[in-house]
Amino acid sequence: MMLKQVIVVRKDLKLSKGKLAAQVAHASVEAAERSKWKKKWLDGLQKKSVLKCKDLDELLNLYESAKEQRLSVSLIRDAGRTEIPPGTITCVGMGPAPEGEIDKITGKLKLL
Repeated sequence: MMLKQVIVVRKDLKLSKGKLAAQVAHASVEAAERSKWKKKWLDGLQKKSVLKCKDLDELLNLYESAKEQRLSVSLIRDAGRTEIPPGTITCVGMGPAPEGEIDKITGKLKLL
């Protein structure tokens, strides 16, 4: 079984590269810490993809779908110290989990 992690980022925020990288890192770590597959994923290839969605509504729908499927999932809110207002939801981390389970939710999204 192949495990993977996916981070989905909102494209409507127009974050700088540095801010985007930090938000993706937050999502990756937080979702991995919640996953029952963490140890096996860390011992393997640590496959991950960063995908994009159009806006907050789409991101929240993906988040809810992942929760319904009982995947490890993290919703990232920015502290607001630099580029965007406090509490802005920037991205969602899912997994690690079996690739097929994540693909049911994110399979139609494009790479960032």
